[in-house]
Order: sequence, then structure tokens, then C-alpha cells
Amino acid sequence: MIDESGVKDKVRESYGEIATRVAETGGPASCCPPQQGSCCAPRQATCCTPQQASCCEPGRGDVTKPSHAMHLYPAQDLEELPESVTDAALGCGNPTAIADLQPGEVVLDLGSGGGIDCFLAARRVGPKGRIIGLDMTPEMVTLARRNAREMGLSNVEFRYGEMEEMPVADESVDVIISNCVINLSPDKDQVFSEAHRVLRNGGRLAVSDIVTQGPLPEAVRSSLEAWAGCIAGALDEPVYLEKIRQAGFADVQVTARSTAVVGKGNGAGQGEDEPPAKVASIRVTARKP
Repeated sequence: MIDESGVKDKVRESYGEIATRVAETGGPASCCPPQQGSCCAPRQATCCTPQQASCCEPGRGDVTKPSHAMHLYPAQDLEELPESVTDAALGCGNPTAIADLQPGEVVLDLGSGGGIDCFLAARRVGPKGRIIGLDMTPEMVTLARRNAREMGLSNVEFRYGEMEEMPVADESVDVIISNCVINLSPDKDQVFSEAHRVLRNGGRLAVSDIVTQGPLPEAVRSSLEAWAGCIAGALDEPVYLEKIRQAGFADVQVTARSTAVVGKGNGAGQGEDEPPAKVASIRVTARKP
């Protein structure tokens, strides 16, 4: 059994270090922990391109966030975004691409990090719309607020708080987006319940996240490093989707899926006789009736 408070502490520590590194050095955050120089690390699922079978291929080396952001978002979306935004991009997809955002809508981003998806959403909803970024890492909130000030955005705000207890009023949001963050929560039922609470009737959920396709080794499930790396907390895809339905959402659909192999020798913890585990980055949409 994993300790929930320990998971949150580890996640907060890991992402706090990334935010501090971006803010202080202006350099890109690595997809791997500072002490590891390759994608053979717990975060490997977000280092891989869909065409690659494993993050432990020769020559992969350290993947930096500008190239990672460019892989996730169209080049025109990244234009005019400062490096302190793109360098802190830590997602596994592009939720704004599937959210069908409209002018004037209120959007909530769960686990907003340095703010990249909030800033892209702000362009789509326009000056009459509003974006709320929510993050439980103080350093990330500070970085995102600084980025918003530097970009002169008045329709974006960042709040400190947890997804399991959102500091957001009932039925006050039109769209919820999230990018590779819900898998980090040890209580996903509560996250989806809270998402349902804050959405207006007819509101939409559009998330990119990591799921598993088959079992993970227990050594991974019990590793705090692997939790912070978006692997250990990932649910099997059918279980993940059912939790969204059980929270009261309808029209739950996977609109895209990219699979990667978590193979031997990359920190996944397999024994010699265990087959490689598979994880997938999926894009999911749903609606509150």
C-alpha cells in the first residue's frame, strides 16, 4: 500500500524542483530526474514519441522541454510564448486541441504547472472568457503567475490547491482541461467527483493522461519516484474511463491513443521473466449531462 500523503509530498517536491530550475536558470526542465541523463527514468512515458517502442533506445539522451513542447503542440501555438512557459511544459498531450473552446467560456486547468495550456486556452476564449489554473505545487503557481504577468494576460488566474478538493465554486466552469496530471492523484474517484461538481450542466471534460495497458510490476506501483514520474499512479485504461462514468459523466470517449513500452533496464522494476509493461497517452472527452 502506498501512503497518499507520501505520494503528494513526493510529487510536490519533484515538480517544485522543476519550477525552481526553470525560474532560476531559464533553462529547460528535463523529463528525467537531475541525477539521470537519459529517458530511462520514471518519467519515460512522456519522453517517448508514439513511434518509439522504448525510452531506452540508443541515442535518446536527455529530452529537453522545448523539443517536448514542439512535439505536443503545433508550432503556431508556441509562437510568442516565452521560454519560461515552454521550458516548463510537462504534459503528454494537448487538451486544448480536443476541448472545442468557445469565446467567453470559463476554463479550469487541473495541474496547470507553468501555465502553457492555460495560455493557449486564453487565446481561444478571448478577453470575455476566463481561465483558472489549479496546482498544488507552490513553486509552479509562482512561476505561472509570473508568466501571466510577463505576457500581460488579465483573463488568467492561478490558484493553489488540490484536485481532490478544488477551491472552485459549484457549477461555475464550462470546460475542464488537464494534461498528464490526474494520474498523479492517489484518489482519482474524488478528482472526477470534484470535476463533476464544479462543471455547469452541459459542461465538458477534455484531458490528456497516462494509463496502463495491462499490469505494472509491484516495484513500480510502490515507488514514489515512479508516482512522480506519471507511471505508478496510472490506471488501466478501462478502469480510468469507468471512473469518469461513475462520477456522472456521459459520452466518455477516447479520441487518440499513443502507446509506449516500459521495458527492462529503464527503472520499471521488472524481473527477468516479466514481460515489458505498456503505458499509453490518451486523450479523453466527456460531458456533464
